[in-house]
Amino acid sequence: MENPVYGGAYAYGKTAVAAGYSAGGVSVKIRRKTRNEWLALKPNTHDGYVSWERFEAIRTMVSSNVPTGRHHGAPKHGDALLAGLIRCKRCGRKLTLRYSGMRHHIPRYSCSRAWMDNGGPHCIAFGGLRVDDAIEEALLGVVAPGAIAAATAAAEGARERRDQVRDALSRDLEAARYAADRAFRQYDAADPANRLVASELEARWNRALAHAAEVEGKIAMHDTATPAPIADPASLGVLASNLKTVWDAPTTDARLKKRIVRTLVHEVVADIDDAASEIVLIVHWVGGAHSELRLPKRRRGQRNSTSADIIQAVRQLVLIASDNLIAGLLNRNGLKTGNGNRWTRERVTSMRSSYHLPVFKPADDGIEPWLNLSNAAKLLKIAPKTLRLAAEAGEIEAFHPLSDGPWIFARASLITTAAQSIAERARQNPRYPTGSHPNQQSLFSSTT
Repeated sequence: MENPVYGGAYAYGKTAVAAGYSAGGVSVKIRRKTRNEWLALKPNTHDGYVSWERFEAIRTMVSSNVPTGRHHGAPKHGDALLAGLIRCKRCGRKLTLRYSGMRHHIPRYSCSRAWMDNGGPHCIAFGGLRVDDAIEEALLGVVAPGAIAAATAAAEGARERRDQVRDALSRDLEAARYAADRAFRQYDAADPANRLVASELEARWNRALAHAAEVEGKIAMHDTATPAPIADPASLGVLASNLKTVWDAPTTDARLKKRIVRTLVHEVVADIDDAASEIVLIVHWVGGAHSELRLPKRRRGQRNSTSADIIQAVRQLVLIASDNLIAGLLNRNGLKTGNGNRWTRERVTSMRSSYHLPVFKPADDGIEPWLNLSNAAKLLKIAPKTLRLAAEAGEIEAFHPLSDGPWIFARASLITTAAQSIAERARQNPRYPTGSHPNQQSLFSSTT
């Protein structure tokens, strides 16, 4: 089979001869015509490997995978969501995509086709992280309200299809049994002396019985097959609320995200409002609705630097915490980067490198010069609450860089006279216990 996508249509006049002129003289080239220029096209003329409708669907899918012209192109491995979907409002051309950064993971959209083709000026250009985040938020906002209903409808549809298959098999069994009974009555009414007619009627009867047995076997297999359980609406609600968590998971394939975007978004038209310094996105949804998004664009010479308070907090947190833990603490306090993004380990590392902040390294001898609240209280053999109250009252020197974050104590401050007096007072006051029993183990490790 040379062509598994053969649709069985007769076509004539698909190409034309075009003359070309060059320095070597006249050359003849074969030009492929568009379908409306063909001389003849007759579907279902021959027996095709696939139906004509299936052939048209495959042809449309293959055309859509071509990343040129009006087509979106097949989803690739890159992280940019709008590759092949975003178009320039000023010239109508599709924006090109390139990646920058140390690991080539930061997308940037630009309209450079006019410059590449004709040497014209660039229309627009902007970073892709903020744009992709806005499209992602809009997409999840559209999908999330109907997630539960869609999942429930899909489960109900699967159950209805299973019932329909069972009903169809039951009708087939009824027809097969009728055919077998009819064949038996014909065989029983035949003259036994006419062996040729009797043998033919007996063969028909046996084939009808075999067909009825085959249908009974299909019904038995259908009944024994375990149907997929319908999820509880409460569990579906939990999945819908965790949709963003699943979307942001590092194990989620970027191509799957792009396929979801292509299912819901027909096209995005982009422009830049120079007066307001904003990126203007017009999202054309597949259902026919349109929405406008306006995102701030960094002006020339403007720097979205990290807040000085965050830098100071990180400067103190590196005394006891790794970059991954610092990122979690900053996110827990609702703090953002200079570009308004959530903190990650990589962003904390980049910020430390930019501001020449040291990295946390455990002491080689195990004696850490800086301790959190739990370890400091364990060193003084008092309750963490007692030490925290003393630190809040200013009786002992400590750092508290974040409101919802750890206390940081210097080991040198825990051997002073003030620290010893706090420990002694806690031991003498029964209202403030000095700590848990030494044999009691903590279930959770604490950073506070």
